[in-house]
Amino acid sequence: MLFTSLEFFVFLPVVFALYWLLRHRVRWQNLLVVAASYLFYGWWDWRFLLLIAFTSVCSYFSGILIGNSRWRKTALWGNIAINLAILGLFKYYDFFAAELATLLGCSGDSVMLHLILPVGISFYTFQALSYSIDVYRGKLEPTRDVVAFFAYVSFFPQLVAGPIERATNLLPQFSKERRFDYSMAVDGIRQMLWGFFKKAVVADNCAVYVDEIWGNISGQSSVNLIVAAALFSIQIYCDFSGYSDIAIGCAKLFGIRLMRNFKVPYFSRDIAEFWRRWHISLTTWFRDYVYIPLGGSRVGRWKVVRNTFIIFLVSGLWHGANWTFILWGAFHALLFLPLILLGRNRKYTNTVAEGRRLPGIKELGQITLTFILAALGWILFRSQSIGEAIDFFGGIVSGGMANISIPKRTVVFVLILLVVEWLQRNREHGLSMEGVRSGVVRYACYLTVLVLIFMFGVFNETFIYFQF
Repeated sequence: MLFTSLEFFVFLPVVFALYWLLRHRVRWQNLLVVAASYLFYGWWDWRFLLLIAFTSVCSYFSGILIGNSRWRKTALWGNIAINLAILGLFKYYDFFAAELATLLGCSGDSVMLHLILPVGISFYTFQALSYSIDVYRGKLEPTRDVVAFFAYVSFFPQLVAGPIERATNLLPQFSKERRFDYSMAVDGIRQMLWGFFKKAVVADNCAVYVDEIWGNISGQSSVNLIVAAALFSIQIYCDFSGYSDIAIGCAKLFGIRLMRNFKVPYFSRDIAEFWRRWHISLTTWFRDYVYIPLGGSRVGRWKVVRNTFIIFLVSGLWHGANWTFILWGAFHALLFLPLILLGRNRKYTNTVAEGRRLPGIKELGQITLTFILAALGWILFRSQSIGEAIDFFGGIVSGGMANISIPKRTVVFVLILLVVEWLQRNREHGLSMEGVRSGVVRYACYLTVLVLIFMFGVFNETFIYFQF
């Protein structure tokens, strides 16, 4: 079920009403969450409910076994192996089997399984693994409440595209009574509304132009290709952060707080700050469960280089089984490495132009350069093959100035986005109304966003990150 579908707009109020009718009955609320989440996920393909149920069962019992000192290491690594094996089978088997077959001079198609990739498998697998690892590290007591645990793994707002929640944050919220908080629910609706604007108005309008240009790279001018790369950078941000805003806002309706997943990443002053603000739930997952266990940056220089490349290559591979994703990860590792070796990766931890309305000339230059570098990486990310990426870069260099077509309406939507997010850069989302006392101003903002959504929303059938 999609957030932008008619079914969801029927599903959400029904679940919301039933949920709060069951207030003071935590276990029944959790049962409803599990049932609603399985309906939400099974709406796409009910057969894959078996996978998420199996992941939940394995991770639940692994936690109990980890609590027994005799079996703790076996239970941890057994659960990691099972979950990564399932993820590897569905997501990576065909890619590596075909590459190996080609290397051996065989037909790649003969060894491929052509399995359908279950939506959200990378997200809920990592979420389940974080529970086992945190129990093993002693950060969390193993739960024996199977209903609460199933609700933690399958909570429908963030099930298929995150944020990737930690058990230390989300699981305790399912273990205690939730009380309806009117102000929290209202803010959740605001955040959902801003997420729908980013997705339907900005991302999906960008997609129309981006798909047209990418579908005929050889016939495009340099300007068209540059504009397409810039708009894809905006598209993927608004598509994914829009989903995160809808998910986080939706969770607030149920008295649940999810972690923030994006903090205006395109206002970053270097690539290290960009990665602290982009897909935060994934980057912190890799930091805590891969990078730091490898020694992080507290080891020798060459091990720092190794660890940096490992973390970015694994991050690239997490996004998909394609050499373009691996190259995208390597590209960012090369950008990040000088900063970490020089000890400058934590230079910018505050918000840009803090306490000021506008950035300085230096800050504006840093933001522009960081966006350009990120956009170059997104060309690799968006391309279906290395050859396509080469053609795109080649077209930028030699495409000339003919046949220039810039979508003016879409550019206006992007400018609205950037202005609002700049003004709200210290707040959780673009429609946060903290300190705005005038009801006229608040409702004028809501109405404007609603009009833009209904008049100019494109409503694509999916979200980009569903494929990961």
